[in-house]
Amino acid sequence: MSQLRRNPLNGRWVTIASERSARPGELVSDRLPVEPNPLDPCPFCPGNEGATPPALETYGPQGTWAVRVVPNDYPAFNGSREFAVDHIGPLFAQAPGSGIHEVFVLTPDHDASWADLADSQVAVVMAALRDRMEAHQRLPKLAYTQAIVNHGREAGASIEHPHGQLLAIPFVPSEIESEITGFHDHDGECLVCDIVNTERAENHRVVVDSDNAVVVCPYWSGTPFELLVIPTEHQMEMCDATPRSVVGVGKALRDSLVLLRDTVGDVAYNIVFHTAPPSHHGSFHWHAHVLPRITSLAGFEQGTGVLINIVAPEHATQQLRSESVQR
Repeated sequence: MSQLRRNPLNGRWVTIASERSARPGELVSDRLPVEPNPLDPCPFCPGNEGATPPALETYGPQGTWAVRVVPNDYPAFNGSREFAVDHIGPLFAQAPGSGIHEVFVLTPDHDASWADLADSQVAVVMAALRDRMEAHQRLPKLAYTQAIVNHGREAGASIEHPHGQLLAIPFVPSEIESEITGFHDHDGECLVCDIVNTERAENHRVVVDSDNAVVVCPYWSGTPFELLVIPTEHQMEMCDATPRSVVGVGKALRDSLVLLRDTVGDVAYNIVFHTAPPSHHGSFHWHAHVLPRITSLAGFEQGTGVLINIVAPEHATQQLRSESVQR
C-alpha cells in the first residue's frame, strides 16, 4: 500500500509507492550523452580558456588552475537594475531579470565528476563556492545566491565537462521561503539539527556519517535515492560556516555520489545548495539536496505538485549501504 509522507522543510506531501517500481522501464540506470558532437573543443578544458569570458576567479598553482569561475555566456539573470515590479492591468506583473549568472568549473579533468574529486580538489571547489557567495552578498540589490550542479542531460547540463552554476537574484525564491516557514513552524530549536539527531538515533536512513556532515535519504524523499547533505555544525549561512564544515559537506557529498553511482549507475542528478538569505534573522541551517533523475515526472506530479517515489528511502539506504560495505 502506498503511503503519504510530509516534507517538514517545505510543507509538501510526497507519495511512497514502492509497488510501482515493478513497472517495465520505470527506473533509468544510465544518463544520456550531453553534447551532440563530443569531438567539438570543450570550452572548460585546459588550453581552451579563450573560449570563455575572462575568469572572475582562478584557484590553483601559478600557471595552472584547479577551479575556474567565469561569467555565463547565456545568463538567465544579468544587469543591476532595481527590482521594481510593474503591474500591467489587474492580472500581470513584471520586473527586470537583474542579477549575476556564473559558471564554476569543478576540475580540469573533462571526464571526472564530483564523485571523482580528491579531498584537496573538494576543498578548492567548496572554497570557491563560499568565496563567490560572499562576493555576491557585498553587492547591492541581490537577495539570494543559488548554487547548483547539473550532471547529465536529463538534469539540464549542456556541456559534459563537470561544472556548476551560481545565480545571484534580486528576490528570495519560493522554495527558500517555504523552507524558512518550515524552520519557523518547527517546535524545536532547529529543524535540521533535529533531523540529524533523530536519523542518527534511528539509523534507518543514514548513508554517510562523519564528524562534519551527515547524509540521509530523507524520510519524505520525493524521488528515488534522493539525498540530503547536512553539516553537523549549526550555521544559517554557508558563508558563516567554518572551513572545516564547508569542506566536510563537500567530502560527504562526494562519498554519497560515489555510492549512488556504484548502486544505480552513472545517472543524471541535480545538486542544489540551500543557505539562508543574508537578510534572514530567524532559524535556518544550510544544507544541500541531491536529486537523481532516475524517473520522469508524469501528469499527476505536474498537475498536483505531489511527487510519487517508487523506491522507499529506507530501501534506497539499504542499497547504498551495501555498496559502502563492499568498497
